[in-house]
Amino acid sequence: MTLRDVLFLAHPKPQDEAQAQIWKRLAADELKTPDTWETSLSAGADKKETFTRLIENGKLGYFALLRNLRNMAQAGVDERLVTNAIIERRSGAEKVLPFRYIAAARACPQFEPSLDIALQAAIKELPALDGRTVVLVDVSVSMDQKLSAKSDLKRVDAACALASVLHCEHLRMFSFSSLLIEVAPRRGMAGVDALLNSQTHHNTHLADAVNFVNAKVPHDRLIVITDEQATDGPVPDPIAPLSYMINVASAQNGVGYGKWVHLDGFSEGVIKWIYARERAESGVNRVVG
Repeated sequence: MTLRDVLFLAHPKPQDEAQAQIWKRLAADELKTPDTWETSLSAGADKKETFTRLIENGKLGYFALLRNLRNMAQAGVDERLVTNAIIERRSGAEKVLPFRYIAAARACPQFEPSLDIALQAAIKELPALDGRTVVLVDVSVSMDQKLSAKSDLKRVDAACALASVLHCEHLRMFSFSSLLIEVAPRRGMAGVDALLNSQTHHNTHLADAVNFVNAKVPHDRLIVITDEQATDGPVPDPIAPLSYMINVASAQNGVGYGKWVHLDGFSEGVIKWIYARERAESGVNRVVG
């Protein structure tokens, strides 16, 4: 079943003259096939030649570049050509969320250095959160579950990635499991590795972590990234007027309610949302402790 077949079966009415002309060319079988990696490989073209040509001609979108790094490595595409394309960040790079760089590095580690350079540039383009920010990242054993049935990434990968792309005026970062460990607030791949390797993944002492920050760490904003499976009792309310509980798991019910701004699901878009929300409520007092 082709688009031409669908046109003949459905008999749709064009919305304007431009659409009418496209459909006329489709009916006459005169539409040119777009030059993409999907169409080329579907037609049986050589992978190495296809990816090389599309990169050199600027026809491979940046998202497609990141998704196909393993394919290109296996096909033997010139590594320098791919590395330069990653660092140059053309063809829609501004629309690619920072998490995609980390996922690409997991899929094809040999390109991690160039991916990290590109990721650092992407982080600088995110809105900066002013004031003093504390981030608590859950690295307990339950976070080792997959994000979803179809994902090859874990909840902890998502949590560490989100924490490591935050663009803040002043940032302190902690991991928590059975312990609470302060981690150097590194950006990009280094931040992900620092959080993942900060401690053994055991129980979820979220209440203890929040109590410690409330009592000991001066801050204006608290961001907790977790699957909300606390094992140490009720989670206290935050003292910061700007406090967010981000649930990266698919569970609907969690522990971060009360005075928390509660967010379900994972996306770097939450950073822009937090920034926009705080700009809209700019009268909030931001000094705590």
